[in-house]
Amino acid sequence: MRLSIWPGAGQPYADMLEVARHAAGTGWDGVWVADHFMPNAAPGRDPLTPTLEAGSLVAALGASVPRVRIGTLVYGNTYRHPAVVANMAATVDHITGGRFTLGVGAGWQVNEHEQYGIELPPVKQLLDRFVEALQVLHGLLRQPATTLDGAYYRLAGAVCEPKPVQDPLPILIGGSGEKRMLRIVAEYADAWNTWGRPELIAHKSAVLDEHCAAVGREPKAIARTAQALTMVGGELPDDLPMPAIGGSVAKLTEDVEGYRAIGLDELIVPDRLLGTGADRLRAMDVIRGIVPV
Repeated sequence: MRLSIWPGAGQPYADMLEVARHAAGTGWDGVWVADHFMPNAAPGRDPLTPTLEAGSLVAALGASVPRVRIGTLVYGNTYRHPAVVANMAATVDHITGGRFTLGVGAGWQVNEHEQYGIELPPVKQLLDRFVEALQVLHGLLRQPATTLDGAYYRLAGAVCEPKPVQDPLPILIGGSGEKRMLRIVAEYADAWNTWGRPELIAHKSAVLDEHCAAVGREPKAIARTAQALTMVGGELPDDLPMPAIGGSVAKLTEDVEGYRAIGLDELIVPDRLLGTGADRLRAMDVIRGIVPV
C-alpha cells in the first residue's frame, strides 16, 4: 500500500515545501494538493484563511521536490476549461519528469462559486459537463488531435503539445456517488479517490467493481485511493466533521491495517491534525513506520 501526504494549502508555501521535502526524503510515495481558493464556508472554519492555488503549487513542488509523485486532489472542473487543464497537466508532467497525476472532480464548493461568479449547475448538468470535460482531457492528452461538439465544450481539431512524458498520464477522479459518479469513474479513471474509513471505502469499491463489470472494464485497472483526517497520539476529538483515523499509535496502526486488508492501493494523509514544524515531521515519521516501504 502506497503512502502519501496532503499538506493543506492554507499554510505558508515554505511549510508545505518542508512537508513535501520531508516526505520525499523519508520514503513516502506522493504529495497531493487540493484545489480551492478559500476554506469551505462551514461552522468552525475561518472563511478568510489565505489559501494557495493548486495549479501553481503542483508546478512549484514538482520542480523543487524529487522522487515522489505529485498530484491534484482534485481540480474542480467548473474552475477551468478542460483544454486549459490538459495543457497545465502536460506541462507539470514535464516539470516533474513524468511524476504527475491529474486528479479531477466535478466541482462542489458553494462559497467559491458564489464569490467568483462561477456557475455551479444542478447535479445532473454538473455531471454531464464533467463527462464532457473528461472526454476533452482524454482526447488532448492521449490523441494527436481532438474534435468534440458537446453541449458544454466544443473543440475543432484541437491539439495539446507537447504531450505528457507519461503515456498515458494517469487521470484520477474524486467522487463517491454510487449511481452516477462511480459509473463515470469506471468509464474514465485510472485511479479513484474519496474520503472514508476502511469499511466505507470497501463498500464504495465494491460498487465501483459492479460499474466496471457493466462497462466492460477490468476493476484492477483502477487504483483505489482514500484519505481520512489522521492523528498521531492523544484522542480524536468527537466533533470532527470528516472521517478520521488514529489517535493513539496503536489505534492508528489498527486503522491502517484495515485499509490494507481491503486492498487499498494508496493511503493519503492530510496534515491537518499532525501539528506543525518538528512535531509534524515526527508524526510523519511515526506514520511512515506503521506503513512499511
